Amino acid sequence: MSTDNIRQVVLDTETTGMNKVGIHYEGHNIIEIGAVEIINRRITGRYLHFYVKPPRLIDHDAFLVHGINNKFLQNKPSFSEISEKFLNFIRDTELIIHNAPFDIGFIDYECSMLNKNIPPIKDFCRITDSLILARQLFPGKRNNLDALCERYHINNSKRKLHSALLDAKILAEVYMAMTGGQTSLAFSFDSDLDNDIFFDKVNKQTNKLRVAYANKEEIISHEAKLDFIEKKSGKISLWRLYDTLKE
Repeated sequence: MSTDNIRQVVLDTETTGMNKVGIHYEGHNIIEIGAVEIINRRITGRYLHFYVKPPRLIDHDAFLVHGINNKFLQNKPSFSEISEKFLNFIRDTELIIHNAPFDIGFIDYECSMLNKNIPPIKDFCRITDSLILARQLFPGKRNNLDALCERYHINNSKRKLHSALLDAKILAEVYMAMTGGQTSLAFSFDSDLDNDIFFDKVNKQTNKLRVAYANKEEIISHEAKLDFIEKKSGKISLWRLYDTLKE
């Protein structure tokens, strides 16, 4: 395959909320889409941004996350009106998304409601989850967008509330740093050293206890739930507070 004109699109969405039971995107809708273009590892400055009028009201909890209200969206286009332009922008690209199942789930749901036989996004785009990449680079650490900005010294001071376009622009810089930059070796070394000392003390005190570890599926499910909580609340979950204090 030629390495010329490799096109990637960094994508983020905001929504009316989520279901507390069942599939999270059913019954809720996209209200903002932000997409930033990268060609040959260069952020081109070309982007796509839409606010979308949903067929339902925004949940209060979701409003507290992104600050977008129902009145603001009253004169905005529907997803149906922007869908063709949006899909043409992302078609045949590699999509870079943080916690990709969340955004892809919403996009596929919205497309299915159009009744135009639009295939799943994965059928015409390659999807890369930058959250999975971050976990591979920093296992056991906080890997939400704010934490990664701090780790890579990327300015996110304008990120007072979640915004699909702003978050996509920030994620584009984070992704470039994760895939082409160099992280601090001292940071990783110090953290590993602290872990060794900590677990050595724990092992000495609890060597008579039987420890039942979570299996792979349980860990994946737990981490996905924490990622969703942090993404939509903008706050660090209590389960990851220990990692926060170490950092």
